[in-house]
Amino acid sequence: MKPIQLISPVDGSVYAERTPLAEAAAFAAAARAKAAQPAWAARPLAERIALVKAGVAKLMEIKETLVTELAWQMGRPVRYGGEWGGVNDRTNYMVSIAESALSPQMVEDSDRFRRYLAREAVGVVFIIAPWNYPFLTTINTLAPALIAGNTVVLKHASQTLLVGERLAAAFHAAGVPEDVFQNVVLDHGTTEKLIGARAFGFVNFTGSVGGGAAIERAAAGTFTPLGLELGGKDPGYVRADADLEAAVDSLMDGAMYNAGQCCCGIERIYVHESLYDSFVEKSVAWVGQLTLGNPLDMSSTLGPMAHKRFAQVVRDQTAEAISAGAKPLLDPKKFADDGGAYLAPQILVNVDHKMRVMREESFGPVVGIMKVRNDEEAVALMNDSPYGLTASVWTPDTEAAAALGARLETGTVFQNRCDYLDPALTWTGVKDTGRGSSLSYLGFHSVTRPKSYHLKKVTK
Repeated sequence: MKPIQLISPVDGSVYAERTPLAEAAAFAAAARAKAAQPAWAARPLAERIALVKAGVAKLMEIKETLVTELAWQMGRPVRYGGEWGGVNDRTNYMVSIAESALSPQMVEDSDRFRRYLAREAVGVVFIIAPWNYPFLTTINTLAPALIAGNTVVLKHASQTLLVGERLAAAFHAAGVPEDVFQNVVLDHGTTEKLIGARAFGFVNFTGSVGGGAAIERAAAGTFTPLGLELGGKDPGYVRADADLEAAVDSLMDGAMYNAGQCCCGIERIYVHESLYDSFVEKSVAWVGQLTLGNPLDMSSTLGPMAHKRFAQVVRDQTAEAISAGAKPLLDPKKFADDGGAYLAPQILVNVDHKMRVMREESFGPVVGIMKVRNDEEAVALMNDSPYGLTASVWTPDTEAAAALGARLETGTVFQNRCDYLDPALTWTGVKDTGRGSSLSYLGFHSVTRPKSYHLKKVTK
């Protein structure tokens, strides 16, 4: 089979190469996972929890090495130190709620009846993970799936091939059996055949809308439950009463961090007319301080995009917007933009929703800013999108933020923050952003199924 190559955005070299499993080997891996699941589920919950925590601890032992590997694989600057705070926080939270989330809910336990609802593992969970936050996005499903008694097959993105190997090695070293958690390299065709053959009890996919549609087509008629986190075009709204400095600092970070390659990164901003000029001026100054460069250099605050083709999408959107009347506020010549993966950040004004850069996912370091007159106009523009993952409202008025949030078509509403994930709250989206939930107690519901018990203790 044709090898899958990981092209490093750092220098365009082949950083890793793996041959995908042949179809027979892939089906054999899924069968081993299915065979191993009953024994894994039969282990006490406390034992499964301990092994998951030990797996994460083993990963932490090599975190410095992994930071450098991540820079080579997907371009995030080493100065930011990886994803370990989030990996630990999310694992620890899911551990803390596991017993309550998975415990049976008793309806009646009398001398005549015992009636209760239980949660049962779905069997084999298939995780198709993305490259932008490759450890975090995997752990979101991996930890609850294993804790709940499922076995897991992980297929990582080609851009982060080594991440799956590192995760599997760490968990195996901690004592998780090899058939309980398998990392596999698959091509698209084999992936779709496995899903179509009902090889899995649940499929979790994080990626593009097109990828999600392909997963749905592959699963059609199998009734396999799917968790799909797809595209996003997350908005921020700066009300007239907002803390301007805080809004600029957080929204620009939300737009530019990780070269804009964040599922819930800020891609469009609406600012009340009374603050608009100041917000734009301060935002240009903030972004102008970024240093685009080699992610292995500690002075770099902005690395390359993960692949030059991703950068080209952003360049094309930006160029089209400018040709349609948008005004760029940053000079690309002041950054080390090489025309390839290294892409200069950009702020656009004079934009509107006819432009792709304000409607289609950019997933790069570009943001458009529009002036609005009031809440009504802001809500209409924020909802004028095929996506809905998060929305950020900037105001000291919590009641106003909640009222606006009730009108927003989104999975999460933030007040005075953005580009964040709280493991106690479910991660979900609406419209083309996908379906399903991860994290919170609902994350356990995604990887289990309900089972009712109606036990009559008497014969009459």
